[in-house]
Amino acid sequence: MNKLFLKLSNKMAKRLTIAFAIIAVLLAFFILIFNFLTKSGYEVSTYSMGTHVQQTVYGSYAEETAELAANEIAKLEDLISWKIENSDIQRLNQEAGKNFIKINEDTYKLLDLSLAVSQMSGGAFDITIAPLNRLWNFNDEPQLPDESLIKTILENVDYKKLSLLEDNTAALQYSGMALDLDAIGNGAACDKAIACYEASKTPRAIVTVGTSVGVHGNKPFGEPWKIAVSNPLVNGSIGEVHIQSGFISTAGSYKESFSENGKIYHSILDSATGFPAETGLAAVTVWSESGALSDALSNACFVLGIEKSQFLLKEFGAQAIFIDKDKNIYYTEGFTDKFILADDSFTILSVLQF
Repeated sequence: MNKLFLKLSNKMAKRLTIAFAIIAVLLAFFILIFNFLTKSGYEVSTYSMGTHVQQTVYGSYAEETAELAANEIAKLEDLISWKIENSDIQRLNQEAGKNFIKINEDTYKLLDLSLAVSQMSGGAFDITIAPLNRLWNFNDEPQLPDESLIKTILENVDYKKLSLLEDNTAALQYSGMALDLDAIGNGAACDKAIACYEASKTPRAIVTVGTSVGVHGNKPFGEPWKIAVSNPLVNGSIGEVHIQSGFISTAGSYKESFSENGKIYHSILDSATGFPAETGLAAVTVWSESGALSDALSNACFVLGIEKSQFLLKEFGAQAIFIDKDKNIYYTEGFTDKFILADDSFTILSVLQF
């Protein structure tokens, strides 16, 4: 009896030893996986598109992938910046009213998207606004232009006079016209970075270019990406947006502004009047599956105002948060449970339904 009991005890001890060994191995495995999933990414900041480009990239080749993305963004800038010598946009501006010219496919696609947003927004978004931007000179020494001069310059602002042909050629129809892709460029740069992450099979990454943000891949344990929503009236944020994918872009009156005779003038111009848009809004944040589209729509919605923007957002399958100058917040239904307000000085007044 004692021998039998001893044999059973030995067998049980062996089983327990094996079980504990298996548990130890599994625990070590889970710790390894946890550490891998929560490991800090490679962070880098560069400068392109006239702003800071910030990347956090995860994975075995994070540094190489981030460098590739930064290079692709720089290449895009060389194509679409009107300030860069021999860029597609500079050449189009120089040939305004003269000839069609061949342009890069990336530039062509952005111009084509810009025209689509311009048409759907009734010109609230218009990349031919460059002559007007230069008149106000927000990037250097801003000034309040003479109203008669604004009216004269407005004659050269008309997206309908940008012509695109199917062979990647384009032209501005009249001399004096000019293109400026600043209102779509940051989002387009995010598109380039995300494409690099996808091509290199990066597990997850986030990129910020100015006021546009793009995310790629899944965070550990299904956690959403948390994007801060800037306070458009003072420094800081009012809360955050939780997203699993896509792009967020913000247009706000805080970006570039100056005051004269007691009035503040911001840099988001209304091509219908030639003056800064006045819709009572302080900022618009737009989510879209395309970075370029989120950037363009945020600017278009800021000019259109809340009511007129809803048709545009529906047409492009986008979502938006509107913040007015009285600290009231309105957001579309897609942001329900995804927008977390953290500043009680702002009030959520309405959820907008298309």
